[in-house]
Amino acid sequence: MPLNPAAVGAVGDVRTMSWNSKDALLYAVGIGAGQNDLPFTTENTKDVQQVVFPTFAVVAGSGTTSPGKSAMAEIGTFNWALLVHGSQAITLHRPIPVEAEATVQDKVVAMYDKGKAAVVVTEAETKLKTGELLWTTRSSVFIRGEGGWDGDRGPSGPQNEPPAKAPDHEVTLQTSPDQAFVYRLSGDRNPLHTDPSFAAIGGFDRPILHGLCSYGFTGRALLGALCNNDVTKFKHIEGRFSSPVMPGDALTIRMWNIGAGETVFTTSVGDRVVIDQGLVRHA
Repeated sequence: MPLNPAAVGAVGDVRTMSWNSKDALLYAVGIGAGQNDLPFTTENTKDVQQVVFPTFAVVAGSGTTSPGKSAMAEIGTFNWALLVHGSQAITLHRPIPVEAEATVQDKVVAMYDKGKAAVVVTEAETKLKTGELLWTTRSSVFIRGEGGWDGDRGPSGPQNEPPAKAPDHEVTLQTSPDQAFVYRLSGDRNPLHTDPSFAAIGGFDRPILHGLCSYGFTGRALLGALCNNDVTKFKHIEGRFSSPVMPGDALTIRMWNIGAGETVFTTSVGDRVVIDQGLVRHA
């Protein structure tokens, strides 16, 4: 087994990164925004100031990060074709600037033995160069074929379950058959999403959509329905990727308000839930 459970606690180097207006615009169209989302998709519309989707945090700075060790480099070796994104959380400490220079540092916080697979959990903090905290992230990856060291299986059981009633909001957004080719330009060039032969190694009939692209579509729907597209009101999002999405699928996001400033959600393709355990905190 090439994974190293002793990597839990490993901390990456503090690395610098940057992004600009074009990066934020490209991400916006990569998650399906367009004519109806001019503050996110244009920088030169009269009387409209550009703003940034909160879920941009998962790709900000891609391709600009300075040399240095990532904590994930310590977990060992594995077949990348057998890795899928398990879950993703973002906590926003302020709206994301249209352009900025920042630092990022990650750490491995858990590694779980699922028997025939492993789950690796990491956290990261992104700060402006002034030291102001912009956002924190927590993500997990599921790696098939890498379990079996008799380790902790990790938490299980219900989490962020919708109540047994009709949703308070429901939004359906259509992805394009070519969605992955736009989204990948924001940084994730994994051929699992574009190369049929690589997707076949992973057991898929054809390339699947990036989980974080579906996450971005979901974030768009949540921001619009719960915050009226006011990014200052969007504080936190988390969810688990439960089933793959194919480019061209329609995504239906259902939301249930469970308390002041808290909403649980699911994202589905037809009757199949593709993101579950969803929670949003908002003003």
